[in-house]
Amino acid sequence: MNRILVTTFFLLSTLNVFSQIEKDSLDKTKKGTIKTAQWAFKKTLGLLMTQTAFVNWSAGGENSIAGITTIEFEFNYKKNRLFWNNHFRSRFGLNKEDGQKTRKTDDVIEFISDFGYRKTATSNWYNSARFNFRTQYAPGYKYPNREDYISKFFAPAYIFLGFGSQYTAPDKSFKLYLSPLTNKTTLVYDVILSDQGAFGVTKGKKSKIEFGILATGEWRHDLMENIVMNNKLILYTDYINDFSNIDIDWELKLELVVNKFVKANIGTHIVYDDDVKDKESGKPEIQLKQLLGVGIVYSF
Repeated sequence: MNRILVTTFFLLSTLNVFSQIEKDSLDKTKKGTIKTAQWAFKKTLGLLMTQTAFVNWSAGGENSIAGITTIEFEFNYKKNRLFWNNHFRSRFGLNKEDGQKTRKTDDVIEFISDFGYRKTATSNWYNSARFNFRTQYAPGYKYPNREDYISKFFAPAYIFLGFGSQYTAPDKSFKLYLSPLTNKTTLVYDVILSDQGAFGVTKGKKSKIEFGILATGEWRHDLMENIVMNNKLILYTDYINDFSNIDIDWELKLELVVNKFVKANIGTHIVYDDDVKDKESGKPEIQLKQLLGVGIVYSF
């Protein structure tokens, strides 16, 4: 929880600096120094809640309450044929049922930075570079086992750094990023997990470095009024270890907009990573997460 507060404080402080830059740019615009502000900002805070309560319910059931907090910051720069987009997102969820201790339901820290430049003003293709960092806040367990954690903060942490090309549709509803040269670094900064060789690292080592091909597709589509579909697919394969093996990360989410502040989310997240093996079977398995919630979302 302390990591969540520290991270949030740091990001809010950073965004205040960027907001001041934006204000200065706008002030200069009024004076005629420059024509447009070059920074764009978006901040989103959300809380999704689900709650079930029973009183003398003949069919039975357990009282439960669950919540997921979301924090998203975007600060993007654009000038002529150049862009620099930055996106930070954080999610943390807990669930409490009668007779059981609190359990974690969601845990993500992710930062994505894209830089691109196009040769002509009419082209939709950009020469691009991408940096991606992802880890989590708290230890993860395979419940009901609460003694042996299977993941922790920076165990794992993933870093992707690559160069390639990005296609962006004129209305920005579709993006395709192709990188023939991407470095993937897996970090496991925990002695117990590294000694187990978790997440593909050599036993006793704290990192694994790979070079391969990365392809990312993002599609946003209005299915009907107030219902938006977000579809994101990431494919990665390593040149050295096993080129025929493809890691898959597919996230599909539907946003049902009730009004400016209330939204419902329905989503699935499927992951297949050959380096993440089940402790019992010793083999990689498909990971599946489903989400259904209604909550308050505030963007500013």
